[in-house]
Amino acid sequence: MKTIGLLGGLTWESTSEYYKIINEMTHEKMGRRHSASMLIGSFDFDPINQFMGKGQWEEITNEMTNMALKLENSGADCILICCNTLHKVAQDVSKALTKAHLINIIDVVAKEIIDKHVNTVGLLGSTFTMELPFYKEHLQKYGIHSIIPTSEERKFIMDTIENELGVGKINPKSREEFLKIINKLVQQGAEGIILGCTEIPLLLKQKDTLIPLFDSTYLHSQAAVTFSLS
Repeated sequence: MKTIGLLGGLTWESTSEYYKIINEMTHEKMGRRHSASMLIGSFDFDPINQFMGKGQWEEITNEMTNMALKLENSGADCILICCNTLHKVAQDVSKALTKAHLINIIDVVAKEIIDKHVNTVGLLGSTFTMELPFYKEHLQKYGIHSIIPTSEERKFIMDTIENELGVGKINPKSREEFLKIINKLVQQGAEGIILGCTEIPLLLKQKDTLIPLFDSTYLHSQAAVTFSLS
């Protein structure tokens, strides 16, 4: 079994989901009393969040790279950045690694979309993920077109992530609003929806809608387990 390294705390709620899902999948595949071999480098999220708000991506790159190297030097065979938005710096982090393989969440999500024969997706995530070009352009490399909610809806999504999901609050009314946003995206041509923030799957599950949901947290975790057990 190879060792999985998590760049976590981005936020800790979603990192705990990664830990849970990866261990559940490992146990399901290996049986007996097996669990995953994992290392976690957990950030204090507030300084990272402030860097993002100020557009200080170089500082974020340095923080992510330093922690990734600590995990690599401690024996991690693969690295997961447990946050969609911070994949803006994933390529730079990956270049700094000499042994560990960085599993990119956008690659993993894109491959699942292709497997499901979907061409156009709605993208839900932080305002950075929805508005900056890095995520959409990465999807385009796979021939996947993405559409995003309106400015007002994007603000609501970000407020929900920051003030509810990021601090462990699950609000059924927010779920209803998310589903309304999803239905609007479907009317605009979306054949599926990317849950492109690792906190959103805490609120939305596939059972909540008939529209295919691409749960980035689950798919990223699944890719890590596949790598670990290969």
